[in-house]
Amino acid sequence: MSKSVPAFLQDEVSGSVMSVYSGDFGNLEVKGNIQFAIEYVESLKELHVFVAQCKDLAAADVKKQRSDPYVKAYLLPDKGKMGKKKTLVVKKTLNPVYNEILRYKIEKQILKTQKLNLSIWHRDTFKRNSFLGEVELDLETWDWDNKQNKQLRWYPLKRKTAPVALEAENRGEMKLALQYVPEPVPGKKLPTTGEVHIWVKECLDLPLLRGSHLNSFVKCTILPDTSRKSRQKTRAVGKTTNPIFNHTMVYDGFRPEDLMEACVELTVWDHYKLTNQFLGGLRIGFGTGKSYGTEVDWMDSTSEEVALWEKMVNSPNTWIEATLPLRMLLIAKISK
Repeated sequence: MSKSVPAFLQDEVSGSVMSVYSGDFGNLEVKGNIQFAIEYVESLKELHVFVAQCKDLAAADVKKQRSDPYVKAYLLPDKGKMGKKKTLVVKKTLNPVYNEILRYKIEKQILKTQKLNLSIWHRDTFKRNSFLGEVELDLETWDWDNKQNKQLRWYPLKRKTAPVALEAENRGEMKLALQYVPEPVPGKKLPTTGEVHIWVKECLDLPLLRGSHLNSFVKCTILPDTSRKSRQKTRAVGKTTNPIFNHTMVYDGFRPEDLMEACVELTVWDHYKLTNQFLGGLRIGFGTGKSYGTEVDWMDSTSEEVALWEKMVNSPNTWIEATLPLRMLLIAKISK
């Protein structure tokens, strides 16, 4: 790692940040069909997704006309670790047979607020994934009492649409303020390091994913550092879509040049029993697409997020306030 990277970010730029949408989109033709059935088992409070087979998939290996496909399932809008299930990989075929049941432990009233996304992927020898197509079912409008809906059915595979659809949804707003506080060093004219202060004031109009219940909190990470030492969070505030947090988080050790390379990721979560469901987030930085010379997908700040960061950098020792719309994020993988 280059010496230009500060100590608190060492080992973090080089590959620990991954997208939950990780994979290669668009290189392969989307074609073929998937056969599956879904059923909610009341006695177990489980959604069962029976993945039977696929046929006429695109060939990742064009010369030998074959792929190594597997099926991945998500319940949206929570596309985090808790919502991901997948089948085994079936090698060297365009017509894989799975006959596997993917199970989700979930209350039916929460399930009715979700969408089921099934995507097919080719996994190569180096464990890289290539997208082969997807199907999405809106479970809010699904007729659970219709016996025909419990039968196996063929669905045509479609191109990638989920991130765009999620992005369009209203996820509410966050009211916050940022401040950069340079730390003077005796005998030196210019400070060598400083602190970034993040004041999370409140959220407005958060989405309800499970009926009328909501128990939200905010988590903060300074990217590219995804280690546990980088994470801070607010307390959880329940029973409101407009939670007031008034929580300040402080991160030290920032050199002036680090402000060009780092990004403040703020994510809002709904805590329910043993799971946290993603509601929306912000990425506040310069949005250059790079960090310390490495291309990264998380340096993707919107124009409003960039404007807030620029004002903070140009106005040290001053609180800069903003109310920003929450959005879907490609969540960074947390390192130990």
